[in-house]
Amino acid sequence: MTNALRPLSVGELLDRTFFLYRRHFLLFVGISALPSLVMLAFGLFTALLGSEGSAFFASVSAVALVFVYLVTTAVSQGATVVAVSQILLERETDVEAAFGAIWPRLGELLFITLNMGIRILIGFLLCFVPGVVLALMYALAMPVAVLEDRRSSDALSRSTDLTKGYRGRILLIYLLLTILITIVTMLWQIPATIVVALVSGSARTGRFPLWAQIGFQFGGFVTRSVLGPIMTIAIALVYYDVRVRKEAFDLEHMMQQIDRPSFAAPPATS
Repeated sequence: MTNALRPLSVGELLDRTFFLYRRHFLLFVGISALPSLVMLAFGLFTALLGSEGSAFFASVSAVALVFVYLVTTAVSQGATVVAVSQILLERETDVEAAFGAIWPRLGELLFITLNMGIRILIGFLLCFVPGVVLALMYALAMPVAVLEDRRSSDALSRSTDLTKGYRGRILLIYLLLTILITIVTMLWQIPATIVVALVSGSARTGRFPLWAQIGFQFGGFVTRSVLGPIMTIAIALVYYDVRVRKEAFDLEHMMQQIDRPSFAAPPATS
């Protein structure tokens, strides 16, 4: 398999997603793990204090959890998009370089994530279908923002234009990967929950003991780190696929390589 930019079928997009994920496993898991450490630290903090906390503490924790989730999502998705792009364009990259590329624009990426999330949430609250449509319209907003250096409203508008005619493909990719990720997650969560319930008697009390809560937090950390990059890799590939189809980006990239000075170093192979 090569990184040649060309139109891909849904099957080929998924195949390339897992090819890149396997081949650069440590890179993508490393990118996902660092923001996930923040979620782990927050989860452990709330688990340790939750038993002594009041309803007010629970409410504040829930709001803080949403904010932490948005920040870590923006960071991990943005850095993953950078890594996928560098690999496809046959340039060297690593975890530090991926984070370094998005760090100056972290605030903007967070605002885009928040803006997009609020719109989609309102769509789901009003009626399920508008929420799905908005999620598909804005599916490419993060790659657009990162790779084209666009601000929030412009990134959402650009994503809306790019996804026209391809939202069915994006929906299918979302569904297939969501099902896969959910199944893999449940493979450890369900047995672990049953074992904890039997050992601790939490099935009767309705509350897991502290040691079980801590264990689930570490399990969630591993799950987020290992499975988190898959969807973002796929969306980054969809972004390039749509640009190839609509804007002949493959030809544009090829011409850029031809125009490269003859004494320049050849592009690095990942």
